[in-house]
Amino acid sequence: MEDIEMALVNSNLLSEHIIRQIQDQGPISFHDYMETCLYHPEMGYYTTNPDIIGKEGHFYTSSTLSPVFGVMIAKQLEEMWMHMGNPAFTIVEYGAGTGDLCKSILNHLKNNERMYKELRYCIIEKSPIMCNQEAKQLTEKVEWYNSIKEIKDLNGCVLSNELVDNFAIHRVVMQQELMEVFVDHQNGFTEMLQPANQDLVNYLTELNVSLPKSYSTEINLEALDWLAEIASALNKGYVLTIDYGFQNSELYNDSKSQGTLLCYYHHAINDSPYEHIGEQDMTCHINFSALAHWGAKDGLASCGLTNQGYFLMSFGFREHLIKSLAQEKDILGAAAQVAAISHTLLLEMGSKYKVLIQQKGLRSAQLSGLAYCI
Repeated sequence: MEDIEMALVNSNLLSEHIIRQIQDQGPISFHDYMETCLYHPEMGYYTTNPDIIGKEGHFYTSSTLSPVFGVMIAKQLEEMWMHMGNPAFTIVEYGAGTGDLCKSILNHLKNNERMYKELRYCIIEKSPIMCNQEAKQLTEKVEWYNSIKEIKDLNGCVLSNELVDNFAIHRVVMQQELMEVFVDHQNGFTEMLQPANQDLVNYLTELNVSLPKSYSTEINLEALDWLAEIASALNKGYVLTIDYGFQNSELYNDSKSQGTLLCYYHHAINDSPYEHIGEQDMTCHINFSALAHWGAKDGLASCGLTNQGYFLMSFGFREHLIKSLAQEKDILGAAAQVAAISHTLLLEMGSKYKVLIQQKGLRSAQLSGLAYCI
């Protein structure tokens, strides 16, 4: 009961903070509203909620469902290391959450003594609460940083899993010209439109996207800045991005004419960003065409795009899962777990989530995780 009451207090305080901001400076962009809701230092969703991931939280990630997910990524990292000539290898993970993925990757890589000896694992985390969560189970090889700019001699792989969909986005609507959604407050939060700035117009122009009238969508400029920062910091290696999203052809069709913004509150999905303020997640499907396009401009060549199911099957996910549960005394229960986890990670999430791999400073080489590109 105390946790619920505290959540209500934080939600009310954050609402009041945003209302005062609007009263002081006028309507704010939806981007700034979303940024405040998710990342306000004292009241934001990601900065004040320690248990947002898992059964008692608001959503699951693939790495919390089974450590075998991390083993599959570790196998891809080993292959990348070999393609690079077995150098000292640095893994950078953005937004490590509970630390489950990192733990699974390191547990597998311990079997590769030569790689593990010269391995660095760097986590970039905005939330002090999540840093504390991660540190409880990550006791060796791991360093924490505020920015990738702080990491020197970066040769290896920059990894993110379900990160980019949580960047604050700009919401736009095509009318006589491109308009951006702003948030006002008149007896409650309301939305209004203002002409979109040139960066938003240029984003669609550069992707050769022409929106029909009344079409609503989201533009993730932060993703482009994030990718440029990675490209600048990475000497040689790979960028592995796992998230749910689409390429241009799927993102800008009639079925997505109202955009893809969704909110998650205790495992229930809603489309009400002005409720549970600071107490629910907000996400948008990401544009993989944009990541590939701007990545190439920044010096990151695209190795390929596949879906999560294909990626995991390329490394024998189901066989490893069966092996990991072979010691269970309840054989029927273990079989049920294999069926349920396989269905979720290979089919449900497996078809929705994509895996994009980009490279810098390397000759082209076939990666096993991209055996079935889309």
